[in-house]
Amino acid sequence: MVRGIGPLCVALLLAAPLAVAGCHKRTANDGRPETARAFPTADRPVSRADAANFASETQRDSVNEAKVVMDLARIEPGMSVADIGAGEGYYTVRLAQRVGAKGRVLAEDIDAAANERLGARVLREQLDTVSIKLGTQDDPKLPPASFDRIFMVHMYHEVAEPYAFLWRLRPALRQGGRVIVVDVDHPTDAHGIPPPLLFCEFAAVGFRLTEFVRKPALQGYYAQFEAVGNRPAPTDIKPCRIAGAMPAQTKALQG
Repeated sequence: MVRGIGPLCVALLLAAPLAVAGCHKRTANDGRPETARAFPTADRPVSRADAANFASETQRDSVNEAKVVMDLARIEPGMSVADIGAGEGYYTVRLAQRVGAKGRVLAEDIDAAANERLGARVLREQLDTVSIKLGTQDDPKLPPASFDRIFMVHMYHEVAEPYAFLWRLRPALRQGGRVIVVDVDHPTDAHGIPPPLLFCEFAAVGFRLTEFVRKPALQGYYAQFEAVGNRPAPTDIKPCRIAGAMPAQTKALQG
């Protein structure tokens, strides 16, 4: 477990090789969304969404997965939280129960059909504090200054435009807000992301790692970030890749 992370701990966590990628030449027909082309291309593969990779809700509850994550994130009644990549609503439902009647949960997904199914569940379970929003691959479409916590659980490796996505997500945090990532230390095309690469991508957009924990209940790791300094201009963002040396922007994690 890593809490109150200092420079030495961060250096150890970032020991895996990374390097800053050079600028990628892009054309108008490179298949990227028009709204993402001001940002660097992610120099990594992306996993496809695959519900078959997830255990059932009963299995996840049997190891107290959601409780472990919500405890680490210090979720309290009355908080406003966002569940990005909400899918069938495993976390949405449990977050709504945790924040209570005075709290708020926004469930977001880029899959309209998944949102419809979640909407039916929200109505069926009478979760009056939950709202649902359709996002895009480069923009979660979150309202500004609205959330104490933003969750991305076992989905960040599916984000094809991480720099645009995180850049547009950042303003949605309230003062003192945190972004929570739960994922697995696997290659990004195998439904996971190596922690050093995750840290680098967040740092490139002006986030600092505040907590990192590995627990069996997560079948992976928990990472927590806060926004620091000014949000960089899209053209100033230096992309990350697995290569020879530690990237310059990881110094932001050690502040």
